[in-house]
Amino acid sequence: VRLLESGGSLVQEGGSLRLSCTASGLTFDDFAMAWFRQAPGKERVGVSYISSNGRATEYADAVKGRFTVSRDNAKNMLYLQMNSLKPGDTAIYYCAAARSAGGHYIPLRLAEYNYWGQGTQVTVSS
Repeated sequence: VRLLESGGSLVQEGGSLRLSCTASGLTFDDFAMAWFRQAPGKERVGVSYISSNGRATEYADAVKGRFTVSRDNAKNMLYLQMNSLKPGDTAIYYCAAARSAGGHYIPLRLAEYNYWGQGTQVTVSS
């Protein structure tokens, strides 16, 4: 299984970025997906989650209304649209996959995620 993130960059406060995650080696629509992030000196935390069928999503309070997670099961792709970025969003962003019970189920605990990408750096300057 391989998860490869892309799209991270340096952006000014208030700007937007779109992260992508390309998945291979797994039956993509059997997996719920998520974006986690880890800032320097802090724990890795969940940002956005999406069910295997793409019909259910969850967001951390810190990003609600600014970030949108989506997936294209036909292309084995996961996306994160990030708008109104803040310096506090600066972190390495990781794509993660969790075997799913299917339907609208969304695992929310980090330990439930079986596979991880290497991460992509997002830096928001003030």
